[in-house]
Amino acid sequence: MLDLFTIFSKGGIVLWCFQSTSQAFTSSVNALIRNVILQERTGVHNFDHDGLTLQYKLDNEFDLVFVVAYQKILQLSYVDKFLNDVHLEFRDKYKNDLADGRYFQEFDFVDRFNATLQAAEQWGKTQAKAPKAMRTFEQSNKSKKTVASMIERKGEEKKQKKKEVNFSEEPPKTPPSPKENNHVIEEDVIAANRAKFAQKMNKKKSEPKKSPKPAAEKAGKKPRIWDLGGTNKDLETLERTTDKPEDIKSHFTPDTEIVGKMKGVIKDLEVESSSDEEYEEEEAPSQQTKPASRGGMFSIFKGLVGSKNLTAADMQPALDKMKDHLIAKNVAADIAIKLCESVALKLEGKVLGTFESVASTVKSTLTESLVQILSPKRRVDILRDCMEAQRSGRPYVMTFCGVNGVGKSTNLAKICFWLIENNMRVLIAACDTFRAGAVEQLRTHMRHLNALHPPERHGGRQMVQLYEKGYGKDAAGIAMEAIKYATDSRFDVVLIDTAGRMQDNEPLMRALTKLIKVNEPDLVLFVGEALVGNEAVDQLVKFNQALADYSSSSNPHIIDGIVLTKFDTIDDKVGAAISMTYITGQPIVFVGTGQTYTDLKALNAKAVVHSLMK
Repeated sequence: MLDLFTIFSKGGIVLWCFQSTSQAFTSSVNALIRNVILQERTGVHNFDHDGLTLQYKLDNEFDLVFVVAYQKILQLSYVDKFLNDVHLEFRDKYKNDLADGRYFQEFDFVDRFNATLQAAEQWGKTQAKAPKAMRTFEQSNKSKKTVASMIERKGEEKKQKKKEVNFSEEPPKTPPSPKENNHVIEEDVIAANRAKFAQKMNKKKSEPKKSPKPAAEKAGKKPRIWDLGGTNKDLETLERTTDKPEDIKSHFTPDTEIVGKMKGVIKDLEVESSSDEEYEEEEAPSQQTKPASRGGMFSIFKGLVGSKNLTAADMQPALDKMKDHLIAKNVAADIAIKLCESVALKLEGKVLGTFESVASTVKSTLTESLVQILSPKRRVDILRDCMEAQRSGRPYVMTFCGVNGVGKSTNLAKICFWLIENNMRVLIAACDTFRAGAVEQLRTHMRHLNALHPPERHGGRQMVQLYEKGYGKDAAGIAMEAIKYATDSRFDVVLIDTAGRMQDNEPLMRALTKLIKVNEPDLVLFVGEALVGNEAVDQLVKFNQALADYSSSSNPHIIDGIVLTKFDTIDDKVGAAISMTYITGQPIVFVGTGQTYTDLKALNAKAVVHSLMK
């Protein structure tokens, strides 16, 4: 049973509405518009919100949206057919009115709607009752087998292999008997073994006799001595878990040229790209050559001028090539397919403008969709949020998570440098208590950052401190103690560094969920590489799913933003940014472009999309 069916224009004018209950569906329809239609995710066919499932169909010729809503627990198999039938019925009845733009009149559509709904429900019942037709014996693969092929005989495989090997050879004129054949084979084997033995004996005679080894070397094996090895006496000098007096005395020589370059808002990323329209140039002739072979010169203009509505068949060649282009630029295959489906739904039924080719229309529409996907859906202003938290008397907490080796600690140090450049005191919580050297790495970053911004410049205040409790401890407990210490010591920001973990490791994912649930950070950032394609989708989906499943909360805290690292290693293959943003719907907050503290940028959506589409 349907709860809601409504028809409205893309401008927000409701043309007709059917509602079977008194429930308010405004929030669900608005959520569909906000999260699917406006975000260019029209490849998503079903949308769940507040216990309802919403399905929709777009009419691009008249800019209409048909939406049907029903309870999520129901399995209605006829909804797709019903949407298509109602769409055709409404278009046929009010085609002239819609073409003239008369949207404010009264649309008497009750009778046709009820008849179409009844026919669709009847069709659904017949489909449910009709059993699945079984294949006949003649249609199965078993019917093609012979009786002889199904009989298994011992030694048949060996004989078959011998036949296959000797198939290309010329068959003997008079095949020998089995006894003669075995005798010949035995003689050949014996002769071959004798030849091998003679070769070995000749080699041994030709080799010079080695001098006997001294008796002292035969007495047992000696352990290998490595050049850079050490003994127990060297443990004291190699121990670095605590500061040494010589380390405290030694000063890091700071690169003062980078000081002051990161004040204010982070600069946008600049992606080098050419303005060549290679794709359009290759596609345009293909759209023209087919009509030209049929009707001469007039057919060329007929193929270019907007004289008919776009169909899926018209767009399919351009979409296939665009999909391959996206995959080659490191976009995940599933995401590329969904993006092309979204473009097809958005363009189906649209009338081409004068002298517009299908390829250029598809490319421009996909470009607009990609820019919309990469544009932030909400305000991400970390400096402003830090100031608001400062006025509230608490620190602003950010947690970094991700898989192994993506650069969490390095990019945490870059963000820390940006924050202290803007006069924020930062406490780094070393919650990676598993990886050897993780605490020492953060301690080294702390010394370098404090050397760049010494306390003398900030009224005697140390701008960066490290909170660590060693290895093997509970990360959630260390983070809680660090936040409490930061509150008491009036730090502005707490950066929590967590251990790298694979998305399939359930115990470590539970530990990360515990850390986030117990400490409730303001921002959870997923650190991912720009080098990955399909793997990015798997990582983000499973991280989000784990944070939602293991939190045992009705409103779990999942990933809030993305830090995209190693962006300087991929040239123009920037598809990972599209994959990550499409999956989570969350913005890319920072982009890592190198290994120095100033190699941190903000994502420029238009520049990335331009590089992706070139």
